[in-house]
Amino acid sequence: MSETRWLNETEQRAWSGFLETYELLDRHVDQQLRQEGGLTKVQYEVLHHLNESPAGHLCMSELAERMLCSRNGLTYQATQLEKAGLLRREANPADERGVLAVITDEGRRVLHQAAPGHVSTVREGLIDLLTDEQVAQLATIMDITRRHLRGLVQLPPARKRAAGTTH
Repeated sequence: MSETRWLNETEQRAWSGFLETYELLDRHVDQQLRQEGGLTKVQYEVLHHLNESPAGHLCMSELAERMLCSRNGLTYQATQLEKAGLLRREANPADERGVLAVITDEGRRVLHQAAPGHVSTVREGLIDLLTDEQVAQLATIMDITRRHLRGLVQLPPARKRAAGTTH
């Protein structure tokens, strides 16, 4: 049995600081989006992913994978967004068991209305506090840790796709 490598003072400060900073920034962004856009952070993220998709839609299972969430959690958010007229769900013509989430024109309007305040909040809470060099270092650190953790963390399994489908 190997001996535990306890965190030294600097490592503990880095870890504790990361946790607190993440929670504070997450709440700050969520509050801004609720106040100015009428959306939760998760709902904004759903609309963002759909808007960034060249076709304006994604399979629900692919969207859940991108967002690192369960299909059930995503279904709840999609239902809320659908009730608000910001997305619609359609049968996937390429996969009879699949469902597409499609951003609506109203969803795009709400997303574009919320985006400037969202970006300002991200800048205010993180990006503009750092030098360009620190932002580049942070981006590199996040790339390294994201790749590593994607190999370690078990994510909700994707729905099995029908043979011959790509999404």
